[in-house]
Amino acid sequence: MTSDALKKLLDEVAAGQTKPSQALHRLKSLPYEDLGFARVDHHRALRQGFPEVIYGQGKTPAQIVSIAQALLTQGAAVLVTRVEAAKAKAVRAKMPQLTYHAQARVLTQPAREAPRPGRGLIAVVAAGTSDLPVAEEAVLTARLMGSTVETVYDVGVSGLHRLLASRPVLDRASVFVVVAGMEGALPSVVAGMVDKPVIAVPTSVGYGTAFGGLAALLGMLNSCAPGLSVVNIDNGFGAGYLAGMIDHLG
Repeated sequence: MTSDALKKLLDEVAAGQTKPSQALHRLKSLPYEDLGFARVDHHRALRQGFPEVIYGQGKTPAQIVSIAQALLTQGAAVLVTRVEAAKAKAVRAKMPQLTYHAQARVLTQPAREAPRPGRGLIAVVAAGTSDLPVAEEAVLTARLMGSTVETVYDVGVSGLHRLLASRPVLDRASVFVVVAGMEGALPSVVAGMVDKPVIAVPTSVGYGTAFGGLAALLGMLNSCAPGLSVVNIDNGFGAGYLAGMIDHLG
């Protein structure tokens, strides 16, 4: 339940449109719902502005379905990350209303009520096509939070003229998510061009000494460009969520 939904419910009780017993029934699963194998945090949207997100890796399809159904019962948005195609197919057999985004490996369902729109524009910038699964995870997360997102893809440092050609989008954006593997140089370049916060996402893309994204991570952490922060390797969700939070400030 979001803060707007809770306020609406309280207003209905105050106006006599909803009985206190009915309101109590709707609130009884707060702060969490115990499913036995999981305790679904229905209070999270009130505390943080967005409901609990389901990390799909390591969970069975049945577990994902149970958690997702609990969230939908409350009218919350559903976001399930790290879901391979076979598992997604099994989940959607029980919940066909969920949409599967194969490239991002994400299942989504918007909230019953549209989220509060963001205040600006999030630009998700990706170095190469191989980085798109992580970039798309960030895009879907931010959009589900109510943010407007534009993408700038395949603009890595081996051809900076491609990034410079996208300057109009960079000038409009109020926060950036920049995704790169290999040596991870692109976020430093973008941060040196703009006066807005940049969230860098290292990916596990690269040859042997990329060490599964460690080289990109260390490069980003050691960037000399101010205004740049770094999330963990392949953590598109975390970057998209942080960008959405920044976009909703104020």
